[in-house]
Amino acid sequence: MDKIKAGVIGTGFIGPAHVEAVRRLGFVEVVALAASSLEKAKMKAEQLDIPHAYGDYREMLLDPTIQVVHNCTPNYLHHEISMEIIKAGKHVLSEKPLAVSCAESFELLNLAREKRIVHGVNFNYRQFPSVQNLQHMVENGSIGSVHLIHGSYLQDWLLNDTDYDWRLDPKLGGKTRAVADIGSHWCDTVQFVTGKRITSVFADMTTVLPIRKKRISADSEDYEEYKVETEDHASVLLRFHDGTKGVFTVSQISAGRKNRLSFEMNGSLGSAFWNQEEPEKLWVGHREKSNDLLLADSTLFTPEARSSIHHPGGHNEGWPDALKNMMLNFYSYIKEGKDPLKDKPNFATFEDGHASMCVIDAILESHEQEKWVEVKTS
Repeated sequence: MDKIKAGVIGTGFIGPAHVEAVRRLGFVEVVALAASSLEKAKMKAEQLDIPHAYGDYREMLLDPTIQVVHNCTPNYLHHEISMEIIKAGKHVLSEKPLAVSCAESFELLNLAREKRIVHGVNFNYRQFPSVQNLQHMVENGSIGSVHLIHGSYLQDWLLNDTDYDWRLDPKLGGKTRAVADIGSHWCDTVQFVTGKRITSVFADMTTVLPIRKKRISADSEDYEEYKVETEDHASVLLRFHDGTKGVFTVSQISAGRKNRLSFEMNGSLGSAFWNQEEPEKLWVGHREKSNDLLLADSTLFTPEARSSIHHPGGHNEGWPDALKNMMLNFYSYIKEGKDPLKDKPNFATFEDGHASMCVIDAILESHEQEKWVEVKTS
């Protein structure tokens, strides 16, 4: 069988990560790369051994042999570019957040359904083996009825006032930064694991460093002051559709925390805790016996989760492997000719991306109005 041909738009950190993950599948070939300039595209395509480079992604979309396109661009371009990909009749895998507003994500979801293309959002944390295993444990009733969900996603890469990135600019990243960038991952992961939808929120967002120092140029030691309009950290109270309560905190200024997405759920029969920085460990808490530390090993997993782990126990699988699982599930769905309107996917879709975007919009509204806000999905 001929390999599925794919193109990637975007040459920052995540674009090449997509390329690497896709190549690990064996039945997909990345044939084209598009960037903001032809020079940048050619340089990165040569580094990654990709045959075709484009300075305009629209030219790449004209190639009839390309079946799938990855949208790995900054947030503000997600809606525009994904719309063009869908209109070109290509399957699309977008980085998160799906858009910068619930209205935009709703438009994308509707167009994807209308064109019957396969659509995915790279919420790859749900693809970690231990997270997959926990999802089935919850589904099978191992920890009973979940009544409390809490956790955080903590980073430190913007701790200093001299730390700067395009995500600080609302014109490029959207009105929210920490919530959209990492809070979206947290919300998707816990909703996936528990099967519960977030239906209302009460948010408090804080900008700790209202003025930052931005380098005048990449090779300069001189800085100019930059006014920050997005949050450095936020805490959000949650209500789920079945009455379950929750709370989470996101921060990009927590020294020593690199990518610590963690969550705990407390149920009627037990508790469970997972931390992305130690992804091979799942803590399971009990009241009347010793607690368990379940290590990632297919022989210890539920039967439904065993396919998510690919190495023997002790050979710990991490973020790149979760990304590979995302790509494996997405491309296998395409390879098997499944219908996105009929066949249930085992990856996050535009429907999940839209739901996440609506939670983000509600969090923004809640912070601005200082009250509980219902999550509206239409």
